[in-house]
Amino acid sequence: MKRRMVGTLVVGCALWALSVPAFAEYPDKPIRLIVPQAAGSATDTVARILAAELGPQLGQNVIVEDRPGGALTIGIDIVAKSAPDGYTLGVGPIGALAITRHMVAKLPYNIEKDLQPLALIARGHLLLAVSPKSEHHSVKDLVAYAKANPGKLTNASSSNGSPGHVGGELFKFMTGTQIVHVPYRGGAAATNDLIAGRVDLMFESLNSISPHAKSGAVRGLAVSGPRRSPAFPDTPTVAEAGVPGYDAGTWSGVIGPAGMPRPIVDKINAAINRAIQTPAFKARFGAIGDEPAGGTPEDFAQTIAKDSAKWKDVVERANVKLD
Repeated sequence: MKRRMVGTLVVGCALWALSVPAFAEYPDKPIRLIVPQAAGSATDTVARILAAELGPQLGQNVIVEDRPGGALTIGIDIVAKSAPDGYTLGVGPIGALAITRHMVAKLPYNIEKDLQPLALIARGHLLLAVSPKSEHHSVKDLVAYAKANPGKLTNASSSNGSPGHVGGELFKFMTGTQIVHVPYRGGAAATNDLIAGRVDLMFESLNSISPHAKSGAVRGLAVSGPRRSPAFPDTPTVAEAGVPGYDAGTWSGVIGPAGMPRPIVDKINAAINRAIQTPAFKARFGAIGDEPAGGTPEDFAQTIAKDSAKWKDVVERANVKLD
């Protein structure tokens, strides 16, 4: 009887040992990091800064692959439909996971069922900026003019459904103003027109617009998050500047397909949390005004759920739709 029990234990331990290497050896080849936006975008910048630090943490190259289009759905769909082995990951910005989902008639995936949140990378801000030629030097100036001149101000954004677009819609609702939204095909073109004074204001990611704000090419009036940006300590939040309760902070995180084994999920999560605390990562993000985030996969999932509910309300109130 004792010999039979020992034999059973030996066989069981052997089978367990055979199953462990698949997780313990991960990763044994390069990892793809899918970006649902074009090269040079704010999300692409985040991905490349992260990949440079994440690769050494995992002991493999992390290769950034830009797959833009479809209101951010093409890249996210690739991640959702990839094998759940940890070799195809994606960067999920707030736009893709909490905003445009409420504007697209039918997503090719279910965010809660088909994706695995792994870890937040960073939290950031939009910068409410005007042309340096503008007469508006504060949020209160801007709101007062907008109220006295409904429909005369124009608000540029990088695209319909972008964080800058819905951040502007929230601003209009909370200030009771009428400002005309002007969508562009990318933040660079919109920023160029803001600099030239062809549009009046813009909510744009600090990641993209901070060099122009620091050089004086645009005038930053306020940042959109709940607290000031470390890179712009003298620039108030929109809430501080005259719109109490306003909060349109941004974030991005790493996602994978649903069904990833928990040991791989935990290994990637730990590596991301280490990568975003490296001096090089903090220096790069500090320069653009964003801050390392981190946390558990469950923390990231809660952030997605909370902000999805918030922006759904804004999108429905503004009746924003994407074809």
